[in-house]
Amino acid sequence: MPADAELIAVARGDAPADCVLHHARLVNVFTRDVQADVSIALHGGWVARIASSDEGAIAARESIDVGGSYVAPGFIDAHMHVESTMMRPSEFVRLAVPHGTTGVVFDPHEIANVCGIEGIRYLMDDARGLPMRIMFAASSCVPASHLETAGASLSAADLEPLFDDPRVVALAEMMNFPGVVHALPEVLAKVRLGLERRIVDGHCPGLTGAALQAYVAAGISSDHECTTAAEAREKLRLGMRVYLREGSAARNLEALLPAVTAANAHRCCFCTDDRHPGDLRDEGHIDHV
Repeated sequence: MPADAELIAVARGDAPADCVLHHARLVNVFTRDVQADVSIALHGGWVARIASSDEGAIAARESIDVGGSYVAPGFIDAHMHVESTMMRPSEFVRLAVPHGTTGVVFDPHEIANVCGIEGIRYLMDDARGLPMRIMFAASSCVPASHLETAGASLSAADLEPLFDDPRVVALAEMMNFPGVVHALPEVLAKVRLGLERRIVDGHCPGLTGAALQAYVAAGISSDHECTTAAEAREKLRLGMRVYLREGSAARNLEALLPAVTAANAHRCCFCTDDRHPGDLRDEGHIDHV
């Protein structure tokens, strides 16, 4: 948040806000409760002030009575391949923002396997200046397997320049978990790059026991491939973050919910992985989850 004099003046009540939402029920993620009948002042893209109804009106250029509706922070999809929507990021945003999504981490794995770095940069260029925080993860497995015939092959050296862009927040899902477990040099080079520059997202379906311990020991910190509560618990106990996946190609939320408790919920988040355009239209996005 900027140290902005105008924003501070709005927060003091000495200057009008751009917009104020009246009679809102605020879902407060800091205190984990709901504040009833509050006014929320918005200014310059920031929440400038929150006031209860007995504090009086907040001056604003625009006032909206939300009539007791819940106001909550936007939803984030922690892992998604935008190619599954059959849309560019700019078109995806038009469909997803009305469903409350304000942040997403794209792994451009599919386009990278066809077009290489040029494909990744195409999506990154299209994602600029949109009304959503779009982050990227550098695709780690291009191709996914040495048995695959792909349009490109990306090494750690090829991926490294991507991390100069602050929108690249991770090395994307390390699908080659056998390569990690057996410490293959070319695989570990990518993991080291991810750890040096950001974090490393995981992909280890069904991995358990000593093999999972080895995967975690490499520094990989998350997984979105859990299909049972027992699998999720094991990964949570090893310090991994678990993404509860409910998309189009895979729907695991119901099976995983028994593993989520008040004590570990802060280590869990939602993702879709793949979301087909018809499902986005008919069901929604993270709001559907």
